[in-house]
Amino acid sequence: MTLEPTQPPATKGQRLALLAGLVLAAWAMLQLFASVLLPFVAAAGIAYFLDPLARQLARLGLRRSVGAGVLIFGLLLFILLFALLLYPLLLAQVGILVTRVPVYVQLIRAFAGTALQSLQDRLGADFVDEKLRDLVGGQAGAMLSFVGSALTRVIGGSFAIFNVVSLLVVTPVVSFYLLRDWPLVIGCLDGWLPHRYSGVVRAQAREVDRILSAWVRGQALCCLLLALYYAVALSLVGLDLGLIVGMSAGLLSFIPYVGSITGLVCAVGLAMAQFPTWGGVIMVAMVFVVGNILEGYVIYPRFLGDRVELHAVWVIFALLAGGAAFGFVGVLLAVPVTAMIGVLLRFWLRRYLQSPLYLDPPKQTYDLDAGRG
Repeated sequence: MTLEPTQPPATKGQRLALLAGLVLAAWAMLQLFASVLLPFVAAAGIAYFLDPLARQLARLGLRRSVGAGVLIFGLLLFILLFALLLYPLLLAQVGILVTRVPVYVQLIRAFAGTALQSLQDRLGADFVDEKLRDLVGGQAGAMLSFVGSALTRVIGGSFAIFNVVSLLVVTPVVSFYLLRDWPLVIGCLDGWLPHRYSGVVRAQAREVDRILSAWVRGQALCCLLLALYYAVALSLVGLDLGLIVGMSAGLLSFIPYVGSITGLVCAVGLAMAQFPTWGGVIMVAMVFVVGNILEGYVIYPRFLGDRVELHAVWVIFALLAGGAAFGFVGVLLAVPVTAMIGVLLRFWLRRYLQSPLYLDPPKQTYDLDAGRG
């Protein structure tokens, strides 16, 4: 009877080399292919978002491929109807903004001149002279013109960056195939796990999925509800650009505090230029006060609650860091990567708190005199 030779166990160095190789490969792929990854990352996000609905349809007896097709078609139909309904309103509001830019420039210059005149009356002509007033007024108009031209470049450049053809054609196709084959993809990845750590990796993957699904789906619903509220409320109080400002404030709410603060500043500034009295400005400000109350005490507790273990500071840092490193693709990947890192850090912290590194008692010091006795 001959014994078959057994495979020698992997060393710690081999495991670390494999982990480092995977991280470096992912980093290199992002660096090399970041410009073409956007449709595929967006498709993976759509498939992940719609997977629970696909599972529900499969339980009802609908084939996975048919359910995936129905969901992708429904999503495209919703986006198309949304664009067709809002396009005329958005186009009209952009026209209003373009025609009113010169008026806003004059108002800013007048406000700056009045403020400087008040300073001159209080501090004297030696402190604030005529040249400084002209400089401030001119720079205020130049800054507003720069903002307008920058927004135009961003809007125009976004279509070039996003590559409309790939987003409109490639993303739905890839989304369908990923959603159809999602269980197979997960099963294939599960089969590649090292046997020694498969149980631990599966447990951490379930934790990442729990946190990420709660954040993505809950945040999407919160952003849509806030965008709807701000757009309708600002339009009802009579703000000319209320639809654009409200939708922007709501959709930017996935970055904590950025959406509400940006929307408040823009809306109050536009209200001061539009309304002749302070009543309209106060009404616009109250819209955001009520919106923050709804966001903090109704919408977020209802749709997010305590399931999301992602601190606002980490989310802001991750979005900024991802955007700086990989552009829009980095923004899309920022929250999933942050959720994964958070789960791993909490896992390692629990391991550390149960290890001798933490549990070893402190060195005992003996009294020399007592020892002699």
